Amino acid sequence: MSEKAPWITYRPELRVLDCTIRDGGLMNNSNFTDDEVRAVYECCIEAGIDYMEIGYKNSPTEFPRDVFGPWRHCLEEDLRRVVGDHSAEATGLKLAAMADAGGKCDWRSDERPCSESVLDMIRVACYAYQISEAADMVRHYHKLGYETSLNIMAISTVHDAEIDQVLEIARDTPVGTVVVVDSYGSLYREQIDHLVNKYKLALDGTEKEIGIHAHNNLQLAFANTIEAIILGCNRVDATMLGLGRGAGNCPMEILLSFLRNPKFKLRPVLRLIRDTILPMKKRFDWGPNVPYLITGALNAHPRSAISFSEKDPIGDIVAFYDKMLSEG
Repeated sequence: MSEKAPWITYRPELRVLDCTIRDGGLMNNSNFTDDEVRAVYECCIEAGIDYMEIGYKNSPTEFPRDVFGPWRHCLEEDLRRVVGDHSAEATGLKLAAMADAGGKCDWRSDERPCSESVLDMIRVACYAYQISEAADMVRHYHKLGYETSLNIMAISTVHDAEIDQVLEIARDTPVGTVVVVDSYGSLYREQIDHLVNKYKLALDGTEKEIGIHAHNNLQLAFANTIEAIILGCNRVDATMLGLGRGAGNCPMEILLSFLRNPKFKLRPVLRLIRDTILPMKKRFDWGPNVPYLITGALNAHPRSAISFSEKDPIGDIVAFYDKMLSEG
């Protein structure tokens, strides 16, 4: 096949992570059914996807269980109820969960080693000012035997000098991957170039990989992901039908179609979208729209657009734009 089509994009070290349930859980308080989570899990295995981020490790005290579903907490008994005695060696799929810095996660009391969990990776998420705690979290979970990544959120709002300081701290941790996170979906190609090259320079000489997590407010999530891949990112995030907070993420079905790696299978993804993801849109909505475009263009958190869209889906977008400008 490669002899007939030498243009095929193939890099054996590139890994794809599905974060449908974790990021999508920000739209429904992580209230997915077991069957929905199991369907995504089985699809990831069949499609040859490398990692599935199955939810958050948030504290039940901070995120009460009468409001938030089990995938906001990722307790071992809930995970095993859906995936059984999961083994990456048997399935080819590694399971990940996200642990937020800033008091959202009871990480100091989390002493379950990787050898006793179905989870293979912990993705530590932090804002730049939380990097000291995040570094401690990385060391904690690394010591417990997990793969780790560091997701530095809202990077579009951080000045270069502060990014340099954050990356210097990250360099001295055992983290395996450092991720460029476009939380507001506001970055353009030139900014992706600048950030990926900055991360590469800061982490040069280490074995750390660089990742990309893109949101779709400006409908550039796929394009920015591809740009990051071209520049050497070997860890890329996507979600089924782009399901994720607000405007959503890089769509998995488009990414796999572009990669054209025979390891990945598109048909299971399309079946999952038809049978499981599309019916979710009857309960809650996501994806690019004008309010999300406005927050992306203004480099603002999408929470205001989410609130606007929930109150009145056909509301006055000009008034919303003027309001955002006045608050900016």
